[in-house]
Amino acid sequence: MTGQAEPTEFLIRSRAVIKGVDETLDGEVLEGGGLHVRDGVVAALGPFEELRKAHPDLPVEGNGDAIVFPGLVNGHHHSGLTPFQLGVPYGPLETWLPQFRGMRYVGHRLDTLYSAIEMLESGVTSVQHIHPALVGGPEDWTGLADSVIAAYREIGMRVSFTFMIRDRNQLVHEDDEPFLARLPEEDAAYWRPRLAASKAPIADYMDWFEVQKRDWREKDPDRVSWQLAPANLHWCSDDCLTAIFDTAERTGSKVHMHLVETHLQAEFAQRTYGKSAVRHLHDLGCLGPALTLGHGIWVDDEDLDLIGDCGCGICHNASSGLRLASGVAPVNAMLRKGIPVCLGIDQAGINDDRDMLQEMRLVWALHREPGLRSFRPSAGHVFQMATEHGAASTGFEGRIGRLDVGKAADVVLINWNDIARPFVDGTVPLLDALLQRSRQFAADTVFVGGRKVVSSGKVVAVDREAVFAEISDFLNSDPNAAESEARLRTETLLGHVGRWFDKAYPEALMQRYRFNRISGQG
Repeated sequence: MTGQAEPTEFLIRSRAVIKGVDETLDGEVLEGGGLHVRDGVVAALGPFEELRKAHPDLPVEGNGDAIVFPGLVNGHHHSGLTPFQLGVPYGPLETWLPQFRGMRYVGHRLDTLYSAIEMLESGVTSVQHIHPALVGGPEDWTGLADSVIAAYREIGMRVSFTFMIRDRNQLVHEDDEPFLARLPEEDAAYWRPRLAASKAPIADYMDWFEVQKRDWREKDPDRVSWQLAPANLHWCSDDCLTAIFDTAERTGSKVHMHLVETHLQAEFAQRTYGKSAVRHLHDLGCLGPALTLGHGIWVDDEDLDLIGDCGCGICHNASSGLRLASGVAPVNAMLRKGIPVCLGIDQAGINDDRDMLQEMRLVWALHREPGLRSFRPSAGHVFQMATEHGAASTGFEGRIGRLDVGKAADVVLINWNDIARPFVDGTVPLLDALLQRSRQFAADTVFVGGRKVVSSGKVVAVDREAVFAEISDFLNSDPNAAESEARLRTETLLGHVGRWFDKAYPEALMQRYRFNRISGQG
């Protein structure tokens, strides 16, 4: 962010400050609280009037109607404009992903800013950005990473950057060349170099990652973190996984890995290794506290025991699982086993946006199992997922996720009147009221490291309307010849991919979808 003349020291006034949640998962609420922010961190936290008396000359942000809480963390994010916006209807993952190859792209800066605007205006201050792929060579990779990170820095967000690594099976659950060899030669000739361009020797990726992690540690250790992202078990050979996890251990890096997002991915592991995907990672020595597993929908109790014993975390992407017909992760079982669960909005939330407060409400509602005494996540569970547990998965752990003295001043202010209008009973816990009654893009003011990045509900570092207009102008223009060919080629490719999956996984193997069981059936 540039061109700002902001105070480095100020007070924040509130109706109530939510510091975080306590050991019982109740909200730690300070009524009439205030924060003293100095040099980007929380210098003091206490009753506002006491802070005001101690610092009468400091400027004040917020008022007596503000609900103040720590910045939220989107623990699993890929890109800006949603696939739906770009003409790809939501459907099963295996036939959804290939369609991305026909989408138009507005460029790294605009695409990143688009979703960053939505995230900041809903109170998300940090994001785990998992770039879909690196294409070309190290110079191309550096240009891509620098552009994406620059956009986050421009708008004022924290970013943990990583990139999906694959060394096999880019289109279906078999390696690329056997699949391409069965296509018409014209189709194979088109796709062969494009697949090759996004698959480099694993050693090259690791060498480049180490350089980037070191360089960014020097350039911006406060706002930028780097980690590794093996794409998924069916996309990574054992040699690839071993190299990634060895690099992570040597460099002290976090790892974020998609796993068993769909039933077919779970079936692939059983067919290929004779055991579950989680068990295979365990046997390779990949499970550990540095690892976050994205999705984890198709896991069983034995898998969860392995995950819990090894200290792994799981990133729950509720909207994604529903919109892509992938299923519903067993989050309640994860919580009962003490597995830390964070939240991600993935390609888009249930409203095709990046509204984290809405995602939190969906998660709360989705896992309300029937029964008078059944375990169900509380507002405190969900708030912790979106704050502390998200922070732990990004590489910013210990600095964000709570409002405590010494923590980064990543702070969200929401107007209580917007939540309570026309009335909320005084017995309703504040966390519950925030979760149940917040509105779309509800953040009034947002600070990241003490810098104001949202004011009056709008981002301040970029002209949001100009960003939207530039995107609109580009995507409403006629596609060029290469873009038109890519869409046509992708439509043909989708037919080949669909037929492969139909043959490899016949419907007889598919599980029926239902929430309820009666009379002992099913």
